[in-house]
Amino acid sequence: MSTYIYGIVAGPHPELPDRPDTPDVMDGIGEPPLPVRIVRCGELAALVSDVPEDLRPGRRDLEAHHRVLSEAGAPGAVLPLRFGSLAPDDEAVRAVLAQRYGHYTERLHALDSRVEYNVKASHNERAVLHQVLGENPELRAMVEANQLLKGGSYEQKLDLGEKVAATVRAREASDADHVRRALEPTTEAVCAGPEGPGWLTDLSFLVHRDSAGGFLCAVDELRTDQPHLDLRVRGPLPPYSFVDPVVVPEAVPGPDEPAG
Repeated sequence: MSTYIYGIVAGPHPELPDRPDTPDVMDGIGEPPLPVRIVRCGELAALVSDVPEDLRPGRRDLEAHHRVLSEAGAPGAVLPLRFGSLAPDDEAVRAVLAQRYGHYTERLHALDSRVEYNVKASHNERAVLHQVLGENPELRAMVEANQLLKGGSYEQKLDLGEKVAATVRAREASDADHVRRALEPTTEAVCAGPEGPGWLTDLSFLVHRDSAGGFLCAVDELRTDQPHLDLRVRGPLPPYSFVDPVVVPEAVPGPDEPAG
């Protein structure tokens, strides 16, 4: 049977039972939940379970995956794997731990007491349009002239629309840079997510647990100083964006995790 991999921890942590029939075992994915077990290699351990027959990136299993990592990461560092990371069996997992033993040990040390916060920023369209017109006298004059002409001609409307759109796009780029510069000083590392519609920027920040309060205060200050920005914050999360993918030889393809 294939093996599902949640993440990698230092061997002495967490104190999970090695036998799946132990009563206090951690629940994993599946319905009913499959027990989480440990695959050890020296001072490293992988958190794994069997793979349910109906594995899909649905809410139930996604939440179970994140719950295992959150519980494992509470007392110490964890290298999280993305949802759907599979291996042919436990021995394949153990082989990868042995092959990259030094690298995983170093990354666990580097990420100890660190968590990830994801920040997505978008514009409040009405607020940013009001701000753009307030800062651009030429554009504001064009809008007022068109209003006097009850909208103006088709060409005038088209010209105004193109200039407003170009100005807003420029503002999007500058605001995306401003979000990063405002929050980065309170963090240890930043990773940009893939570009997508609806967001000015999608950034993941690596934050020391002791500095999380300062980071969240910086987010609140940014909201106050830039009310035309809508900020969506998720965290604390396991540091997904700061962990190299674990490649298991002859790994069984798993379903992709949907974007958050």
